[in-house]
Amino acid sequence: MYKSDIEIAQSVQMKNITEIAQTAGIEPKYLEQYGNYKAKIDLSLMKESDRADGKLVLVTAITPTPAGEGKTTTTIGLADGLRKIGKNSVVAMREPSLGPVFGIKGGAAGGGYAQVVPMEDINLHFTGDFHAIGAANNLLAAMLDNHIYQGNTLNIDPRKITWKRCVDMNDRQLRSVVDGLGSKVNGVPREDGYDITVASEIMAVLCLATSITDLKERLSRLIVGYTYDDKPVTAGQLKAAGAMAALLKDAVKPNLVQTLEGTPALVHGGPFANIAHGCNSVTATKMAMKLGDYAITEAGFGADLGAEKFLDIKCRYANLKPSAVVIVATVRALKMHGGVQKSDLAAENVEALEKGIPNLLRHVSAVKDVYKLPSVVAVNRFPTDTDAEIELIIEKCKALGVNVVLSTVWADGGNGGVELAKEVVKLCEQENSFTYCYELDASIEDKIDSIVKKVYGGNGVVFEANAQKQLAQIKALGFDNLPVCMAKTQYSFSDDATRLGAPEDFTVTVRNLKIAAGAGFIVALTGTIMTMPGLPKSPAAERIDVDENGVISGLF
Repeated sequence: MYKSDIEIAQSVQMKNITEIAQTAGIEPKYLEQYGNYKAKIDLSLMKESDRADGKLVLVTAITPTPAGEGKTTTTIGLADGLRKIGKNSVVAMREPSLGPVFGIKGGAAGGGYAQVVPMEDINLHFTGDFHAIGAANNLLAAMLDNHIYQGNTLNIDPRKITWKRCVDMNDRQLRSVVDGLGSKVNGVPREDGYDITVASEIMAVLCLATSITDLKERLSRLIVGYTYDDKPVTAGQLKAAGAMAALLKDAVKPNLVQTLEGTPALVHGGPFANIAHGCNSVTATKMAMKLGDYAITEAGFGADLGAEKFLDIKCRYANLKPSAVVIVATVRALKMHGGVQKSDLAAENVEALEKGIPNLLRHVSAVKDVYKLPSVVAVNRFPTDTDAEIELIIEKCKALGVNVVLSTVWADGGNGGVELAKEVVKLCEQENSFTYCYELDASIEDKIDSIVKKVYGGNGVVFEANAQKQLAQIKALGFDNLPVCMAKTQYSFSDDATRLGAPEDFTVTVRNLKIAAGAGFIVALTGTIMTMPGLPKSPAAERIDVDENGVISGLF
């Protein structure tokens, strides 16, 4: 009988977190327990460990479709597979946002027999990191509005406030609000809005900070708005950074949990990859490398978003060099890119697959030819996939000099990831000439142009009039030497979500440019990207419940 993800997770007896810490070589003095199955790891472990860093393996994927790709599932299954062949592996992943959990996407703890547990806790409140980020974000918003109300000595223009409040829920009603209404004691009336917590710059700051000191410095640099004469106003000027850091002092510590097979897993941070940089925290990644011979991590959505930002932003700031990249694909998703409807995916359709495969090949080419990294394609196999379809993928990838390995980790756990693990070990022994897509001293226009042409396969970039003004302001303020974080639809290489496969002859239009001075990048907004999602007509929340014993059902 078919079991749901949550039923599988609840059927496995978890090990006490102290046992998982022992497996990872974490001494008790570094462990801060949150019950029996979760813990935080003190940052001092990084300073006091003299262990050599392990190999870093990035798991990315093709352009996502409603058919699903199984990137997180593959990440977990690969880590379990490495343990099956006697390798010391640790997995480092992002924390899920409550918005998608109760919306349409579901959780982010893997699936089938390749999951991290306790999946209910991870998908819900976990250790409170997101609540701390939301509190720090909203403290800054409150101090900003209070400063204006109390006399506005910084000369802030209420029409030029860029800092929004946040809540970790899909709530379209909050995208645009007017607040401060009523009598004078209620503040200054102005147009405002909310972001989802994972879109807050504080999430990006937390994930890129390397220490409490670095965190405070980044928080101080956060730009909240501009003065009447267009000078940026920062959290440091509002004297908010210390209190914000106090709220985040525990949230900066990575969380330790386990896979269903007892592999240590660090689950920490979770910025969206379509509007932020889409990677778990630098501290969790570096800690996984310190604890394991192989650190397996993932980046959100396809290689055009998550992998590009992982490599051009996170690796650059953290001085990381990946040893190998896994690109996850499914026959089903590639057939959707070839024009097949979701309801017809079970039938063999080599012709549609041939039309959809260029999507995979463009991701493979970017990893191999732009970033010069060894890679393997992991085909997350479904029972309906035929031998002819699998053979076609193998043949096309071989022409690019990249191997294809079949993965059945959803059904078979670590055993289904053994062949992939063997290939990854082989790739990690190869020399690689990792390089970035662009250099920091290039202009912002050239950086974006490089991403569009080299990674997306487009013709170039167009800046709307508003973005051109912002470009001039960014240069005048001296922020043009920062990397670029593209805010783009995850459903296409282009900025048009309807252009599936591997579209050609397109330009990307930049509508707005935003300085994320705390995170340390320039956000380029394209298309109709929103920083506050909405719930679908039939949200997942309608099917989630809890019985009188506290057992949750309906999470996926």
